[in-house]
Amino acid sequence: MDLGLTGKVALVAASSKGLGKASALALAREGARVTICARSAADLDAAASDIRAETGAEVLAVPADLNRAADISSVVAATTERFGGVDVLVNNSGGPTIGSFADLSDDDWRQAFETVTLNFVRFVREVVPQMRANRWGRIVGIQSSSVKQPVGNIDLSNGTRPGIAGLMKAIMPDLARDGITINLVLPGSFRTDRILRRGADETAAQRDASLASIAAGIPLGRLGEPIELGNLVAFLASEQASYITGAVYQVDGGAIRSNL
Repeated sequence: MDLGLTGKVALVAASSKGLGKASALALAREGARVTICARSAADLDAAASDIRAETGAEVLAVPADLNRAADISSVVAATTERFGGVDVLVNNSGGPTIGSFADLSDDDWRQAFETVTLNFVRFVREVVPQMRANRWGRIVGIQSSSVKQPVGNIDLSNGTRPGIAGLMKAIMPDLARDGITINLVLPGSFRTDRILRRGADETAAQRDASLASIAAGIPLGRLGEPIELGNLVAFLASEQASYITGAVYQVDGGAIRSNL
């Protein structure tokens, strides 16, 4: 299937590793020109090299702290200067601090709001004027299965991420009038550093047992591979998904048990 992404410009946030990098790779495979951004310049350069080597795509790597409004503006400006604009925004962010409600401070909640909510708001606000001018745009937000079902020991995520779904639904009709679609994907448990780091102090056998325990709670019996989510992101960013907007897609191996 031709996704119609050849020559399109995709900006993928928090994309030096994990689900962000996989999304950038999937878009590059479809012929998009890609901007990746994250705090670590070294990790970004490595990711850009990997994507270029596999796909031959143009990749711009921009170091940025995505908790800073000025840095988000700089990433969009650098993309516009290099590629002429932004057609696709993949709005990803790092996860907030792990912890249960009783252990979380006001500062933890403020940081979570900055990381999850303001990150999303700022990126959308930056790219929408360009998309409106072109009468075409794709916004895909990578959130969490906690949008639909609370996840243990990540109450900052449980408390902030569902609001992104409400905001997405609220702004969707206005964006749709200008040919801009906006959708969310909700990853469950994937083989990313965020999960693998949880067992950093464990032996290899203990870590394997921990991952096996997580997999046992997933109907498909395994963790996801990041590119599996990346491929859905690329589809939602494509011409082929032009009639899909305001939708929420869980990518979790069947872990979410809700009807909707």
